[in-house]
Amino acid sequence: MSKNVFVLAESRDGNLRNVSFEALSAARKIANGGKVTAALFGTDQAQLAEQLAHHGADDIYLVEHDQLNTYTTDAYTQAMMQVLDAVNPDVILLGHTAIGKDMAPRIAAKRQLGLISDCTDVEVNGDDIEFIRPIYAGKAFQKKKVSEGAIFATIRPNNIPVDEPDTTRSASTVNFDVEIKDLRTIVKEVIRKTSEGVDLSEAKIVVSGGRGVKSEDGFKPLYELAEVLGAAVGASRGACDAGYCDYAMQIGQTGKVVTPDLYIACGISGAIQHLAGMSNSKVIVAINKDPEAPIFQVADYGIVGDLFDVVPKLTEELKHVLKD
Repeated sequence: MSKNVFVLAESRDGNLRNVSFEALSAARKIANGGKVTAALFGTDQAQLAEQLAHHGADDIYLVEHDQLNTYTTDAYTQAMMQVLDAVNPDVILLGHTAIGKDMAPRIAAKRQLGLISDCTDVEVNGDDIEFIRPIYAGKAFQKKKVSEGAIFATIRPNNIPVDEPDTTRSASTVNFDVEIKDLRTIVKEVIRKTSEGVDLSEAKIVVSGGRGVKSEDGFKPLYELAEVLGAAVGASRGACDAGYCDYAMQIGQTGKVVTPDLYIACGISGAIQHLAGMSNSKVIVAINKDPEAPIFQVADYGIVGDLFDVVPKLTEELKHVLKD
C-alpha cells in the first residue's frame, strides 16, 4: 500500500545537510509509489528546492518566516504543526539531529503519536514498515513498527544510503505561510566557535582523542591527520572534562553519536559510555599504548604504541599515499 511521507529537510550555512537526503531515500522506500513531501524552514531557501526534487521530493513546502532562520523550540514546533495539518501525511521523518531530538517528542505528544527515534535502517515488507534502532548502547538492535495511526520516526545520520540524484526530476513548490506567536525565546545573534573542520555528526572519517592526548596541544597531531584525511576531529568525555578541548567535540552516550566509515581512536581507553557513541562505525582503528585497553575489543585494527609516535608517522605516510 502506498503512503504519503513527510520529511523535514535541514540546512546549514545555505547547504542541505546530508541527513535530509538520507531521510528522502528512506521516504521513497516507504512511500512505495505514494507522495513524498519535503519542507524547508527559513527565508531564502528556495534555491535548495531543486536538490530535494532530485533526491525524491514530489512536493516542497517553502515555509518562510524570520523566526525560522535560527532554530528555537517554540517557533519550529508551531510551524511544524501547521505544515503537518496541511499535508496530513501517513509517515513523518526527521533527522535524529539536535533539531530532531528536541522537536520530535513535542510534535509526537501534540499529535498523540508514537515516536520511533534514532533509526539506523528501515525495512518494507508488503504493508509492514519496520524501523531498526540500536539499544543497550549499540550492543543490540530492535525492530519496531507502528500498529495504528501515523508513523513518526527520526533517522540517525550516516546510516541510510543516499539514492543517486535524478536530475530529470522536478517538484511542485508551495509557498506556505505560518503564524508564529507567543515565543518564549527569540535568538538575536548566533556566535559560532571558529572552525574550518568537517561537521562531526556527518563526517565520513573521524579522528578522535582521549585522555591520552595529555593536553590541548596534544590534539595538534590529530588535527594534522584529520586535515590529510578530510576528517572531523572528536574527543572522549575524559578529554573534554580535562579541558583539552571543547564539549562540542564530545562523542559518547552523553555527547554526539557518530557512525563514520572510518573511526580512528587515539589515546582512548574505550569506556562503555564512549563506545555507545561510536561502536557502529564501519571500520575502527585504535591507537593506544596499553595493549589491554578495552577499545581494542571493538577495533577492527589496533596499533599498540604511543600516539605521539604513531600519529605523525601515519600522517606522513598518508600524505605520500594520497598524493600518489
